[in-house]
Amino acid sequence: MVTSAFYTFDPMKLDANKLIQPIIKSIEGKHEDLLNVIEMNDALPNLLEGEKAKFDPATMLFVASLDWKESGGVPEQLCKNNIREKIGRFPTDDGNSIKYLLQYTSLDDESNKLHELLFKLMNGLSEESLGYPGFQKGIGGLELMGWLNYEEVITLIKTIKSSEWSISADEPFDGGVQEILRHLMMILTVAERRNCGILMRKHF
Repeated sequence: MVTSAFYTFDPMKLDANKLIQPIIKSIEGKHEDLLNVIEMNDALPNLLEGEKAKFDPATMLFVASLDWKESGGVPEQLCKNNIREKIGRFPTDDGNSIKYLLQYTSLDDESNKLHELLFKLMNGLSEESLGYPGFQKGIGGLELMGWLNYEEVITLIKTIKSSEWSISADEPFDGGVQEILRHLMMILTVAERRNCGILMRKHF
């Protein structure tokens, strides 16, 4: 039996939208814009103006965007390990709980942003969605999925709390949508409290 992927949600200090173009320029050796955005030269060391970056776009985005500890240590998790385990690998073939939400919820109002935000979280860094290649897969098996900035985190919290969506009658796991949303809300609430966005990653 093949083990499904595991997904995590990391705290983001910087919106990926503010980093994409500076990273593209940095790849070509123009680092000034990126260094101005991240406001700390040690986040991506050895960036010398005129010399191409030695990192791939996905790795640069990951390192530059996350809410690292002031000491440079691993970011503090947005949820406890038991919640991380439950939402990280849902009992479907691919283990993707966000995909499950997209499949088994329906919108009662066309202006509802639930699916738009969930899709961005799950797929926003793909070339198809972003318009640029190279921001999904990096060195060491790094695989980024998508993200939400701080404002979108707040919007998603409000959207989930609204009554403008419903659970599909053909949901295969009884209570599955509600369980995922309960855990996702815990992550979103902590992100809101910490004034940060969230980055979805895939692990094998």
